[in-house]
Amino acid sequence: MSASQEWRNIKYSETFEQELRGLERRVQADPACTVADLEGILKNLYIMEGSDWEGRGDVQDLTMSATIAAYEHFIASWK
Repeated sequence: MSASQEWRNIKYSETFEQELRGLERRVQADPACTVADLEGILKNLYIMEGSDWEGRGDVQDLTMSATIAAYEHFIASWK
């Protein structure tokens, strides 16, 4: 694997894991947090992802993708 691809994989994995840990902490700390709450946040993440009219750049696109994937994974596991 080339170095230019390796950092992307590392960044994606780090972001995905950080988001999962954050979601787990949130659910533990806030018993009122529901799947619907997280689905609302995910909906907004989809909107933000599609609103890239100024161009975020590679790192921010990668971070957004990993964040969305973490929310999707967490919600699917919760259901």
